[in-house]
Amino acid sequence: MGHATLYVPLALGLARAYIEAAEIERTFMDHTAIHIRRATLDDRETITDFNAAMAVESESKLLDRDTLSAGVDAALGDPGKCLYFVGEMDGRIVGQTMVTFEWSDWRNGVFWWIQSVYVAPSFRRRGVFKALHQHIRELARGDPAVCGLRLYVHKDNHRAIGTYESLGMELSPYLVCEEDWSAQGR
Repeated sequence: MGHATLYVPLALGLARAYIEAAEIERTFMDHTAIHIRRATLDDRETITDFNAAMAVESESKLLDRDTLSAGVDAALGDPGKCLYFVGEMDGRIVGQTMVTFEWSDWRNGVFWWIQSVYVAPSFRRRGVFKALHQHIRELARGDPAVCGLRLYVHKDNHRAIGTYESLGMELSPYLVCEEDWSAQGR
């Protein structure tokens, strides 16, 4: 499998990070190979479908398909915004996650935020997210500019919390506050 060095400009050009975007295969639980790779524009429909399903499952939200599709296209077209990774089994995308970047002046480093985690229902509990997480973790650990991983999870999503904790993540003392202007047309 090949690899390429990806140059990722971070927010406002304040920092730069290089990551090795290697494709990998991992074998988990049922000995089925899970192929992890960076998503491409060719994956936009699946990622859009997965994000729509995730919004319904996690927050009972129906997303506007045009806005969601435009957001996925923008993300896939600009690695400075984020990186999507997909997990495949038998040539089919069965899981995804997205990484965004946050500069920490306290640590003089970059946190990678894991977001948009979704695994197709029939492939859950088969190691797909574990493979995605391990791939992202290895890329992050290999970059001296990265100081850690973060993600947010709904407080009542106990299954996901258990999964994240089993992978070595800990609940932090921070809560997320937001002002969401998207419904107001910005």
